[in-house]
Amino acid sequence: MSDAPAPPLHSIGFRWLLLYRICTLLSYQIVAVAVGWHIYALTRDPLALGLVGLAEVVPYFCIAPFSGYLVDHLPRRKLGAAACVLLAVNAGVLALLAAGVIPSHGTWAIYLAVAVGGIGRSFLGPVYNALFARVLKRDQFSRGAGLGSVVFQAGLVLGPAAGGMLVGALGNPLTFAVGTGFALLAAATLLAMPVSEPAPVQQRGPIFASIAEGARFVAGNQILLGAMALDMFSVLLGGAVSMLPAFIKDILHAGPEALGILRAAPAVGSIAMALWLTRHPLQRHAGRVLLLAVASFGVCTMAFALSRQLWLSALLLVAYGACDGVSVVLRSTIMQLVTPDAMRGRVSSINGIFISSSNELGAFYDGVMARLLGLVPAMIVGGFVTLGVVATTARLAPRLRRLDLRELQ
Repeated sequence: MSDAPAPPLHSIGFRWLLLYRICTLLSYQIVAVAVGWHIYALTRDPLALGLVGLAEVVPYFCIAPFSGYLVDHLPRRKLGAAACVLLAVNAGVLALLAAGVIPSHGTWAIYLAVAVGGIGRSFLGPVYNALFARVLKRDQFSRGAGLGSVVFQAGLVLGPAAGGMLVGALGNPLTFAVGTGFALLAAATLLAMPVSEPAPVQQRGPIFASIAEGARFVAGNQILLGAMALDMFSVLLGGAVSMLPAFIKDILHAGPEALGILRAAPAVGSIAMALWLTRHPLQRHAGRVLLLAVASFGVCTMAFALSRQLWLSALLLVAYGACDGVSVVLRSTIMQLVTPDAMRGRVSSINGIFISSSNELGAFYDGVMARLLGLVPAMIVGGFVTLGVVATTARLAPRLRRLDLRELQ
């Protein structure tokens, strides 16, 4: 008889969890495309695009440590459903603003609505990761992480592509309305998911001491901390996606449909990589592969900055996404394998802070650098900085460099 673990998709609860994840991603990505296009059309300023990320990440950072604590101590599905409702409120308000139903002067109301979405997003990752360990067995975690990454990246493909087409065909108000619908569907899916949750914690320690316990756990694990930091600094300093509206209009001279294509291209590469890793999970030399993938990510950023053809730009972003996909799958697998169940919410919230630092603060950083250096030079500098991040991580985190996933199982 074979000792191979059952495929993760045999779990009904895992299938529902993936449906919840794709709905939240579609909602967020469709809204993100529409917000970026709307803001840049109003301002023609790449810094304004960066401020969208800042408006989301500030409330995210303020709430994320507490969201992880709540996920570890309260019913996870109810918290996730409430977070989805906040996403729906965010998208609904943006629809009313874009339609002129809610009058506004300037862009402050848009940033405020985005901030509400940031609060909701702070719960989504901890809820997903905590429920992940409830619907799968430990020997299914590696393949489950790969499938979760496939669904995650599918949302990054379908969401931006749909967002770009919806903006071009229907305009911003209806695009935001579609985002509202997906958020509400995600809430309903989560509430209907069959899963056993741990018994409520009767005696809870002080909230700040509990949050600090999670931070100490991450800080004391060189492999987990190294993987998180590598991803954070490489995307924070070397990402290219946040500046796509400006790049498309000012460099490629294309429209919103091109924005949807290029926003989706990295996810196409990530999906292909995640599917490969699902069939062929990384075990030996995982750390070396991770470092090489992130270095290649930086090279792709520099090549993209120099491209002047839409098809070439799309191919480079596919390769960019494939490199990032290695990091996503490995980081998710490591986190699930090393984290105790009672601490999953807090560790996931810390991971979410690292991710948001790289994405949302990265968008702000990219906007500032584009203003100071120009759009193309800023991307080239970012690619070089990513190579420096890889070299620094390899030196400071030798256990990550020598990582063999069999040691964690």
